[in-house]
Amino acid sequence: MPLAFRSASHGTVAFGFFHIETDLLLLERLLFFADDFCRAATVLRVPGADPAPRTSLAGWCIPDPRRLGDLHGAIAGRARWGFLGALYARWPFPRDPAAFRQQPEGFRNRAAAAELAARFGEPRSIPAAFDPIRRTLELGEYVFAAAEFDRMIAYVDRGGWPRWRDEVRPPYVAAMMSALRAAGCAPPPFEPAEGPE
Repeated sequence: MPLAFRSASHGTVAFGFFHIETDLLLLERLLFFADDFCRAATVLRVPGADPAPRTSLAGWCIPDPRRLGDLHGAIAGRARWGFLGALYARWPFPRDPAAFRQQPEGFRNRAAAAELAARFGEPRSIPAAFDPIRRTLELGEYVFAAAEFDRMIAYVDRGGWPRWRDEVRPPYVAAMMSALRAAGCAPPPFEPAEGPE
């Protein structure tokens, strides 16, 4: 589930996985796939020839809360409206609490998840950049201190609030962490400060 992270631009923001059967991430009203986030994080955090690297992620913006939906209501099955309602209607929340684990095969549902995101959201190329002077990272309109962005990376590595099922990471997460470790800039393991948003 999305957790609270501190941005330098918008105060506390929600970031994270929000459905265990997909590999979509949410940053407030932005949606993008976790493998794109991992690729961008690697570009931005692994030191290279460019001291101020830039990249972008393909995604969607759902600025209208009614079109986004109600996460807790969708999980409970009582709010089947908006993107989140449609997503949880397609893949309901598991009845067994032990099954509440982020699925490392969520990428298999990418086409269906993208179709729903496109139905409710506006396509968006989300810029991502590292500012070496301020030591901040931009993701769309949101700006994060490097240490907080590293917490976001560690969150994805952990599999969010529920963790990856059986601690198995998807290949794109393993590749990101391998690159960060090789460069000596892997973040410490994520420990949530508080529960889901």
